[in-house]
Amino acid sequence: MAALIRSPLVMEVNPSVPASSIPEFIAMAKANPGAVAAASAGHGTPAHMASELFQLLTGIDLIDVPYRGGAPALTDLLAGQVQVMFENVSTSLEYIRAGKLRALGVTTAARSDLLPELPTVSEFVPGYEVSSWFGIGAPKHTPTNIVDLLNVTINAGLSDPKLKAQLTDLSATVLPGTPADFGKFIADETEKWRKLIQAAGIKST
Repeated sequence: MAALIRSPLVMEVNPSVPASSIPEFIAMAKANPGAVAAASAGHGTPAHMASELFQLLTGIDLIDVPYRGGAPALTDLLAGQVQVMFENVSTSLEYIRAGKLRALGVTTAARSDLLPELPTVSEFVPGYEVSSWFGIGAPKHTPTNIVDLLNVTINAGLSDPKLKAQLTDLSATVLPGTPADFGKFIADETEKWRKLIQAAGIKST
């Protein structure tokens, strides 16, 4: 692994939803259990897991509405067929800026440079953190010297200012690291989501 690229999701609602903040949304959902629909790009996707973690940590009950991809889910959110969705910032940014969607918070521990005024979900829900991430791997038995060379070379490439600027435009952050760093990250993420899946009783479809 040469570097970890992480990007936040944004918790967003249709403007018809009577909640302008995360605390207001939680209060609304608690007052209407099982009546608020959360769209996702599909069962087990980052959007679905982000919603499940939010429900687990806040004690609310949302209706999970999985779609075959993010585009139809976002279309129905814009139309008001569903009320809330956790979606990539880059995909939703134009709709948020146009007032077609109302952003409530970003899912990473730090605020997004693209929406610096928008709070993080964790500012209201302690322990909440979700991101989409990408890394580079190699076959299991690749020689260590080759892995180390790839690590150094790709980290160097991702430090290019032009590439970093392009990633920033997508609300993505490069986190350089070693193969051991990435291995630990994968192990930690696997355990985190295993616990959530078990607690929420999520089954494969």
